[in-house]
Amino acid sequence: MAGGSKRLPRAVREQQMLDAAVEVFAENGYRETSMDAIAAAADISKPMLYLYYGSKDELFSACLAREGSRFIEAMSVGFDPRLKQRDQARTVIYEFLRYVDAHRASWRVLYRVAIGQANFTSLVEDSRARLTEMIAELLRRGTTIDGATDAEFELMAVALVGAGEAVADRISEGDIDLDTATDIMVGMGWHGLAGVKKVTAESA
Repeated sequence: MAGGSKRLPRAVREQQMLDAAVEVFAENGYRETSMDAIAAAADISKPMLYLYYGSKDELFSACLAREGSRFIEAMSVGFDPRLKQRDQARTVIYEFLRYVDAHRASWRVLYRVAIGQANFTSLVEDSRARLTEMIAELLRRGTTIDGATDAEFELMAVALVGAGEAVADRISEGDIDLDTATDIMVGMGWHGLAGVKKVTAESA
């Protein structure tokens, strides 16, 4: 029963609360989620939930911080010196989309629920900026386009992250399979700068 009587280590209890909160926030959105509902989902008392997290804002911030870190960590596997640059890019993109496929509640909280809450915009933007920086570095290291500038690499990374979020939404709804989505995103990234430079040269 939801009374919090079962004794667990604090760290375990915290993760239990965050797991429950992510699921409830993802299902109901931020405004419609109550601390009562989260406590019930975590099988603890509401006073215990408030003992660990003093407010719904604090609990939601903790959810965003944990899920954002897990998200970035999953994609960091692409930075492997044993891989060729294109393989590294594919691995990062694949891990991005695989994470969404395997953790749909996490994705909804990070990039749907949080986006609609002004108080948490900076946390979402920080996560997006880290992801954009990772993709830009892969493009910079793995693409040989004469005359490509850092600004162009960064702009292409921004475009890929934006497209990746749209594709991730489709994956989270089961509208496209993981491998097909990955191939599309890799093709966009690898050939995108070449297309940009070609159009620039033709218009010069």
